[in-house]
Amino acid sequence: MIRYSLRCDSAHEFEGWFSESADFDRQVASGFLTCPVCNSGAISKLLMAPSVSTGRKKEELQTLAMDTARKEALNKLKEAVDAIKANTEDVGTKFPEEARKIHYGEADARGIIGKATPDEAQALVEEGIEIAAIPVLPDDIN
Repeated sequence: MIRYSLRCDSAHEFEGWFSESADFDRQVASGFLTCPVCNSGAISKLLMAPSVSTGRKKEELQTLAMDTARKEALNKLKEAVDAIKANTEDVGTKFPEEARKIHYGEADARGIIGKATPDEAQALVEEGIEIAAIPVLPDDIN
């Protein structure tokens, strides 16, 4: 994408983003590009310093994008975990026992969360009891 600083014949300045240089020319020629203030079609490009992409700048942008994407993903994950916790019963360390009771019809079917050791979790899976780990997330994700 190319960003141009633009000006209409009434001296209103604004910017526009174009896929390529020729795209600007096509939009002006077709009358598609107009001033957002006065609707004039007489638009010209202003002199601009070129934006030079250095390796460091590109790396900084990638890091920023990853940090933003990571933060968004963690926030969505936290929302999902909060929703699970809000709609289930926390049975604590009795999780394996309660999961078995529900699986074998000895207790009412309901959503539960709790704690299990890796060995207990493996045993539940081997019995055909479906379980899923819920990640423990820090409170200060934002």
